[in-house]
Formats: sequence, structure tokens, C-alpha cells
Amino acid sequence: MSTPQQLVEHALATSAADDCLAIVRSSTSANLRWANNTLTTNGVMHGVSVTVVSFVRSGAGVAAGSVSGSASSPEQVADLVAAADAAARAGSPAEDAGDLITGESIPDWDEAPLETDIHVYDTFAPALGAAFGRSGAAKRVLYGFVNHEVATTYVGSSTGLRLRHVQPTGHYACTGKTADLSRSAWVGGATRDFADVDAAAMEATLEQRLGWGSRQVELPAGRYDTILPPSSVADLMIDAYWYAGARTAHEGQSVYSRRGGGTRVGEQIARSGVDLYSDPAFPGLDCAPFAVAVTSDNEQSVFDNGLPLTRTHWIRDGRLESLLQTRHSAAMTKQLVTPAIDNLVLDVGGAGQTADLVAGTERGLLLTCLWYIRQVDPQVLLLTGLTRDGVYLIEDGEITGEVNNFRFNESPVDLLNRFSHASATVPSFSREWGDDFFSRTATPALRVPDFNMSSVSQAR
Repeated sequence: MSTPQQLVEHALATSAADDCLAIVRSSTSANLRWANNTLTTNGVMHGVSVTVVSFVRSGAGVAAGSVSGSASSPEQVADLVAAADAAARAGSPAEDAGDLITGESIPDWDEAPLETDIHVYDTFAPALGAAFGRSGAAKRVLYGFVNHEVATTYVGSSTGLRLRHVQPTGHYACTGKTADLSRSAWVGGATRDFADVDAAAMEATLEQRLGWGSRQVELPAGRYDTILPPSSVADLMIDAYWYAGARTAHEGQSVYSRRGGGTRVGEQIARSGVDLYSDPAFPGLDCAPFAVAVTSDNEQSVFDNGLPLTRTHWIRDGRLESLLQTRHSAAMTKQLVTPAIDNLVLDVGGAGQTADLVAGTERGLLLTCLWYIRQVDPQVLLLTGLTRDGVYLIEDGEITGEVNNFRFNESPVDLLNRFSHASATVPSFSREWGDDFFSRTATPALRVPDFNMSSVSQAR
């Protein structure tokens, strides 16, 4: 089998286009799944994906053709190259065309891909088995899934670019239910290597939350003093980040658009002290320090592959400082080039933990997770979604019962103006987006005095 570096070099040598770029991603993953206090499946997977981007120049400009697929041999890569070359020759000049990034081979370019295997769970799996025993004895059942992946990405171009990045990504999620399946609770988190995942603590949290649900309280729709733990804050802030495309804002289609034209960069959009930023070197959330794009759209450009990434403040001290920018959109908006980065940190200067916010609340709700979040109105970034697996009543600083589920309607940008209290920022995990799309976040818990529960939901 060819090495990823050989696949990159073969693509560049085979292409008949004016320029060519190849992205090879070699990944291995190991997973465990369980239900009814029993391990049901486990497996290890390995895959190699290749993207070839061909660039063809003409008097009218530069056309780009991008083709992706699984490939592990020179012959398979050659087929992708032929398709990408043909797409570029048949395509119209690209609106986002620009000079390709140049460079030299980085020191670790020749190193082999790193891998994971089932032994990543050598400590976690026995502890999970003990948790099954405790839950079964207490007439609780556990359902869940863990996954660990190590992906090594190689980027090479005909302009001399040779980049390599190793990305470990892991997450765990477990739902606990009472024996009659009438009540449920959820806990989840992100990890780089599972050395920091405590199955006993996970099961203890579920036991506590299911215990809170022994008293059931029905509440109507309305605005409630509500505590969002870090996981729920991550759910909402990811949307605030994903919808921060500069071009969309420049064209008047988002909450970040300025009335009369242009963007709101430079405006105060959140309360003072709010910082929302991404940093490829953030401890524990490390991610690729260069841009990788297999296609072009409003937030990314294949011409920008290899652009170096550094800490980028999206909101600094409440002021909108940056939006997701390609070099093309930056030229349109007359702002700095600030490509997307694969992590997100919210820091609002809070202290303590979620439990401290609960202790300071006279009457309110604790939302442990959100799901099925969708955008309703881009002009204010109004989102709707449902609560799930545990909405708890707070009375005089203590959890006193579980309440029914709700549909909510809120804007994450608006919440950054309205929250009254916050915990310290900690590593977090979005239930809605963390499994498949965006798992590297650090957020605080927020207390919002008038969170809008727009209707009662029958979801369980």
C-alpha cells in the first residue's frame, strides 16, 4: 500500500492542470457501544480519503475542479486526478481565485500517520463494566457510545506546499434510564485520549440526575430563570460561530450585518467582558494550525489551503472583531483574513462551577442538554430547539425535581447580552454538534434570567 506522501506526490505528478493540490487524510478509529448495561459492539476502522483540486488558467481567470474519494493506490489517485482536471477544464473561472500558498516541506512531512486501536479503552472499559454492575443492582440501565479517532492530514501542492497535521478526537456519551424507561438523563464529554474519562464519575452523575427526577413537576411555557451548563452553552455558541460568515454578513443576510450595508465588525454586540475566540494552540483543544478546504463556499476557499492560523478573536470584550473570512471575502469587506479554526472558546470572566450558579438561584431551571437546534431567523440568529434528558427545577438553591420538556426560542448573540451570572470556562462538549461535527469547545455555564421556553414539548 502506498504511503500518504506517495499518494500526494503521485497526484501532483499526474495532473495535467496548470496547478494541482492534494489532500490525503489517513484515519483510524476505535469504538464501543452499549445498551441495557451490556456491551453490544466494538470495532476498529481505517480509511484513507483523497481530495484532488486542479487549477486551470485562461484569459478569463482560473477555474478550479475538486474531486474527493477513497483511494489507497496510485491508480485510484490517478482516476481522481483525471476527474479533477476535467472538472477544472470544464468549469467557469472561480470567483474566489487567488495565488496558491507556497512553502517548503515541514520537518515531519515524511513521518507515517499515527493510529489508534481498541487498547485506548484499556482503563475505561473495565470501569464501564463495574458501572454496569452498579446500575443494574440499582435498577438503572445505561446506553451509550464512545469513539476515538486519530486522523493524519497531508497537504501538498505544485507550488511547494507540504504540510502534515495529526488530530486526535474522542468523545463519550451515556444515557441512563430508570428500569421502566420513564425517566432519562444524559452525560457526555470530549477527550483526546480517554486517559481523563472516568466511567465511575459518569455513572454517578447519571445516578444523581435520575434521583432528581423522582419528583415530577409540570410547568407551562414561559420565560424562566435558567442555568445552561457548559454543554448547552456549547450547543448555542457553535451556531453563533458557524453563522458568522463574512460574505453572508456583508450581503445583509445575518445577525452580523450592518443596517445600510456592510458588516457589524467593530460594533458592540455583547456585554463587556465577553470574549469568543479560536486558537489552534489552545491547550487540550489543539487543532490544525493551517487552513484545509476541500471545496469553496462562503466560509472557505480551496485557494486558501495552507494559510497559517493563529488565535482569532471573533468577539473581544463584547465587540465584534472578526468574521469567517476567505482571502476573497476579506477583499470584499476590507477586513483581515480570518479563516475558520476547528475549536471555539467562550470566556466571560466567570468563576466557580455550575453547582455554584444553582446554589445562588432562588427559583429556576437547569437544562442539562439541548437537541434538534435549527435556525429560524438569520437576521437575529433566532434558534429553536428542544430540551431533552433532564430539565430540573431549582428551589432555594437546590434541585427539587424534574420538569417536563420544552421547545425554546432564543438567539445566542442575544444571550451574550442578557446572562446574569457565569461559571469559569471549562472544556465542554455539545450534544447536538459534538459527535460528528465540532467537539473542541471550552465554555462556561450561564444563568439567563428570562430564557424563553416557547411551548411545552411532549418529547422524552
